[in-house]
Amino acid sequence: MIEHMPIPRAVAVVVDGPRVLIIKRFLRLGRSEACPMCEAYGERGPMCPGHHYAVLPGGHVEEGETAAAAALRELHEETTLEGRVDRLLWTGWHNRRPASYFLMADVTGTPVLSGAETAEHGADNSFELMWVTADEFDELNLHPGDIRAPLAALLGHGVGPA
Repeated sequence: MIEHMPIPRAVAVVVDGPRVLIIKRFLRLGRSEACPMCEAYGERGPMCPGHHYAVLPGGHVEEGETAAAAALRELHEETTLEGRVDRLLWTGWHNRRPASYFLMADVTGTPVLSGAETAEHGADNSFELMWVTADEFDELNLHPGDIRAPLAALLGHGVGPA
């Protein structure tokens, strides 16, 4: 049996003073075994109860693409923003997938939800772009939870405007 490696995730961290750009989400899938958030939160019922959470802009690293290039592409696809990668901040895991978090610099434009997120936006799968401060991470259920502390520390260091 060939075991497939999970598709890596690349994440764009867009900071504006004490704020970071997030995507506020609500996801409800029919069956809990089909829902990555049910798995992440240990929901065991037959039906997905629905999940309120937030993520940073990001997504799959495509074949032949670097994680940094994927972070830039995903940033533009999801928010219409343009920018450049300043540096890799950290690596971690997102729903059993390796994830790379990149600080964006020279970001231009106004964030507007776009791409697949616009097409999929609805009552059971909603997306909302928001600028938030570190004191909102817990209330918004920023996912994955282990990024909250390093992201709060980054915001506390007053990284320059996006």
